[in-house]
Amino acid sequence: MHRKEKIENLKNNIKYLIKSRGETQLSLCNSIGLTRTTIYNILEGKVVNVQQSTIRKISDFFGVSYKEIESIDFEQKEIIESSISLHGNMNPAAVPIIKESLLIQSLDKRIGELATLHPLTYYFGAACNLIGVLLESEISGTNEPGDLLIINKGLLNSNREKLIYNKTTKKLFIANGCALASDVFCVVGEIVEERFNG
Repeated sequence: MHRKEKIENLKNNIKYLIKSRGETQLSLCNSIGLTRTTIYNILEGKVVNVQQSTIRKISDFFGVSYKEIESIDFEQKEIIESSISLHGNMNPAAVPIIKESLLIQSLDKRIGELATLHPLTYYFGAACNLIGVLLESEISGTNEPGDLLIINKGLLNSNREKLIYNKTTKKLFIANGCALASDVFCVVGEIVEERFNG
């Protein structure tokens, strides 16, 4: 693939990812430590060669593949994968609501199966692999029983807040940045939306 084509893909993907993930150029720059000029120059096509470290920071921030961000069209890919048109009337995604006490035994089930076993809520936005976690106990300082967390299930490489289960204490907590699964910690997924009780 030619350099020019890669830059064009990179530019289009950054624009699409910023818009679809609810970010801004400023929030992207602040989160990954780049200047606004750098992002502006990429988006305006004023750069002939983008440093690999810059591309890696951007792809890590959005939790996408470093190679794919230059070589594929994410907007097309996500439209195909979610089989919804972003240009038409977008249907909300049905999200199964799982009580905290049933969460861990539900993590290995597919979303389609969970949707038939649990009550549903709806999420408006481009989404796949979402579950709702209905809290039954407090997450200190942030959430109370009855709050609903919409979670993008799985281990995602992004800087968004993650919902994590501590197997030792059998309690949920929230962590920032990249989270790793281990013998003690099980990463439920990243928090897409919080709905507060009351």
